[in-house]
Amino acid sequence: MNLRRVVLDVDKTVARPSLLEIAEAILGVEGVEALNITVKEIDIETLDLVVTIEGQAMDYPKITAAIENTGAVVHSIDQLVAGNRMVEYIKAER
Repeated sequence: MNLRRVVLDVDKTVARPSLLEIAEAILGVEGVEALNITVKEIDIETLDLVVTIEGQAMDYPKITAAIENTGAVVHSIDQLVAGNRMVEYIKAER
C-alpha cells in the first residue's frame, strides 16, 4: 500500500523525549518526506500531540516503532491517506 499521509494522536511526558527527538526519529524512517508536530494539550505530566506525516510508500509499523523507541506513545490513527494521489477530507453539508 502506498501510504502517503498519516495523522497520529501521540502522548509524551513533559520532560522527555523532546519534540526534536521525536521528529528526528520519524524523519529517519524510509519514505517519510515531511512532518508536522502540533501540541494539542498540555497536562501536568504529559503533552498530547498531533503528528502529521507525509511521504511515499511509508511503513506504518516502522513509524510507530520509531516514535515509541523515543519513549512517546501512539494512541490512535486519526487520518490515513493512501493510493496514487492525495485525497482531502471534505465535510458533508447537511
